[in-house]
Amino acid sequence: MKRDPKDTPVEKQDPKDLRPDNEGSEEDQPETTEPAETKAVKKDPHAKRLEKKEQHIKRVKRTLIACIMGFFAGVLSFLLGGVPDAAGVQPNTFLAILLLMAGIVFQKHIFMLIGIDLEELGKKDWFYQGFMTFALWIITWTILLTTSIL
Repeated sequence: MKRDPKDTPVEKQDPKDLRPDNEGSEEDQPETTEPAETKAVKKDPHAKRLEKKEQHIKRVKRTLIACIMGFFAGVLSFLLGGVPDAAGVQPNTFLAILLLMAGIVFQKHIFMLIGIDLEELGKKDWFYQGFMTFALWIITWTILLTTSIL
């Protein structure tokens, strides 16, 4: 049994009830879960491959930026941290941690400069960026503290 759209309030009306009677009943219409504008036309394999390649290049750029920032933060942490004592501890260790945090935050500005869309990055992506920066920072800083090259 079909309801009359005039009988229900406007804010509680079902959009299916607003269509004209010549469209057919609900049983005749296949139910879709996606809106009409998000239905994608099947892409050819070449377009899919290009899209995947583009996404891969973006991920590689983001990872490379995180690694470079971690490396530079590690080098600056060593250079600005002061002369390490016999145990390898620098007097300005807190400065090294601040440089790490600055390297993580500065990535956002680099992403904006090179044109990476920040809206597509989720919490997981930002965690990954921060972890990669931390990993390169701690590796670089530790190697510099344990060697007598400089």
